[in-house]
Amino acid sequence: MLLALNKPYGVLCQFTDRGTPPRRTLAEFGLPAGVYPAGRLDFDSEGLLLLTDDGALAHRLTDPRHKQPKTYWVQVEGTPQDAQLDALRRGVVLNDGPTRPAQVRAIAPPALWPRDPPVRFRKTVPDAWLAITLTEGRNRQVRRMTAAVGLPTLRLVRVAIGPHALGDLPPGHWRALDDVRARRRPARG
Repeated sequence: MLLALNKPYGVLCQFTDRGTPPRRTLAEFGLPAGVYPAGRLDFDSEGLLLLTDDGALAHRLTDPRHKQPKTYWVQVEGTPQDAQLDALRRGVVLNDGPTRPAQVRAIAPPALWPRDPPVRFRKTVPDAWLAITLTEGRNRQVRRMTAAVGLPTLRLVRVAIGPHALGDLPPGHWRALDDVRARRRPARG
């Protein structure tokens, strides 16, 4: 079984939280028993989270050796300059080493649901949206990459993992995916 969830802002990618006070978790979304996240999405990030009951499938979706592309729409503070975008495209050096090159392009502000709480707005500081596609998934990688080139992330929404897209799935809702390509093992040569 493979499910797509539109994870809202401020939700942990786990089913329990022992924090005080407890934070929101996946338990509140009525997901079928036995599914677990295939990868992570930060507490303060939103968008596509895949869940499965198939460990081998989860491995294929998350292991960096399989280079599943993950696409994010990222609202950044500032006006991106060509040099900043080129640096992201080449890969930037983070404290845990250089990143792989990314696909990056400026996009028009996407039609998204309102975020609760809203992203801070400052009259004197412009913002812009980027579409960034990575083939690795380090901890808070997109945020660290944009910060490294002087474009702090304000909002981050994952919209695709490999062939699976968020589409028009509302926040807090999920759907089953019947994509047999996701389950098929690659041929060995």
